[in-house]
Amino acid sequence: MAKGAQPKRPSIHDVARRAGVSAATVSKVMHGVPTVKAENAERVFEAVRQLGYRADPLASDLRRSKRRIIGAIVPELESEFFGSIVTHLERLAERRGYTLVAASSGESEEREAEILRRMEDWRVAGVVLAPVRDEHGPAGEMMRAQGMTGVMIDRVLSDKTFDTVSADSLSASAEVARELADRGHRHVLVIGLGEQGACVRARLEGFRRTAEALDPQMRIDVLLSESSVEPLRGAIRDYFSRGERPTAVFSLFLKGTLVALSEFRRRGWHCPDDISLIGFDDAEWMQVTWPSIAAVVQPVERIAAHAMERLFRRIDGETGPPMARLEPCRFLVRESIGMPRQERRQGPKISVVET
Repeated sequence: MAKGAQPKRPSIHDVARRAGVSAATVSKVMHGVPTVKAENAERVFEAVRQLGYRADPLASDLRRSKRRIIGAIVPELESEFFGSIVTHLERLAERRGYTLVAASSGESEEREAEILRRMEDWRVAGVVLAPVRDEHGPAGEMMRAQGMTGVMIDRVLSDKTFDTVSADSLSASAEVARELADRGHRHVLVIGLGEQGACVRARLEGFRRTAEALDPQMRIDVLLSESSVEPLRGAIRDYFSRGERPTAVFSLFLKGTLVALSEFRRRGWHCPDDISLIGFDDAEWMQVTWPSIAAVVQPVERIAAHAMERLFRRIDGETGPPMARLEPCRFLVRESIGMPRQERRQGPKISVVET
């Protein structure tokens, strides 16, 4: 090689020779065609990794109207749940030779629509959308009108056009209700954000329906804020200041769990001696704080994997009615759950309940 010359960029034929397969097989693997034998696909991925192969996006764009770009739109990038979702989506997209472009709607349907317009201008191959509200919002209608290829995740149940992948929030919340009822709780405060969101409705319905079936006398108070965390923080403070003393709080979202715990500590209450606490979504701080906070853990990796699987199938031309998939959650019973003071006895061990 001449001095100063740049090393030759690995080609699809180099990958084929290294993997011991045809260039056509490499192309199928990179496009996610499911008919390739698993052992051949693994050899191709290993050859791609060893050679540092990257598909030429300019050459690809000349052969197709869509670019090898996947768009991802989520309500926020700061949360552990959506941040982790984007991380997994990016890894899966790059494994197929695509680039992921992620953006946050900021819980704004107007911004969500603007991002979708930009992605359509970029001619993205497909979009993974976690909508601000649910599958019936303006984002879904825009994707349908533009004929975009997409999959909806998280705040959705099912859709007439797009495949959907979500956590089974209803069943998970039902398990929380059973745990609290079994321990003798008869007054529970449920707090949440985004009353119109499909997942919030499912979580609330799952808890309320199960709790009322187990104990018709159980009192369930609900505080929901549509706009932001701060109004909810004020509502919780006012609620306790009126003298309300539930024996447990169930937060339907991660930030709400922290808000509730902060209010407990401001008032000098301790979990679980004075009040029990359960949160939807888990975070590292919930595991290392004392007492550790009970949590419903959403299957982030499985949601991302199934969303990308369905998206690539649609990109590759699969037709047929949309599929709706609900992934089971895990309920981690930790130290923040106890029995009401008047019914307390030796507490149960930490357990994991599959829902």
